[in-house]
Amino acid sequence: MDVQFIADADGNPQYAVIPYADYFRMLLQTAEYDDENEDDWERIDKESGTDDGVGLPNDVCSIMTYENVSLQAAWRILRGLSQQEVADKLGISQSAVSQLEALDSRPQKRTREKLAAIYGCPQEQISLYFPKEG
Repeated sequence: MDVQFIADADGNPQYAVIPYADYFRMLLQTAEYDDENEDDWERIDKESGTDDGVGLPNDVCSIMTYENVSLQAAWRILRGLSQQEVADKLGISQSAVSQLEALDSRPQKRTREKLAAIYGCPQEQISLYFPKEG
């Protein structure tokens, strides 16, 4: 979807302009739901997890959103590092860092620990997915 942002004088986004066809499609989708009648709502039980309450800095979220990159890439960009610099710190190749930064990447525990140390953040802020192991 093509989106154009209109910012205020300080550069803060104030409006999003989208093609009319996309707007109309979204309008039709929302019209299908009657959110006033709670009887039609599906009950979804809450699952508690160890990472409940872990937040992300706004700057990281903004980079992810506006540059369409993964969480790992957003942290790297925020810290002003290149993929090669991160690769050197991890002792791996630049292409391996590129794979770690894929949108569906699920780094292992030891890798998450190393990335957190490099980026100066809690390990829980390195991955949006449950780890494959450990």
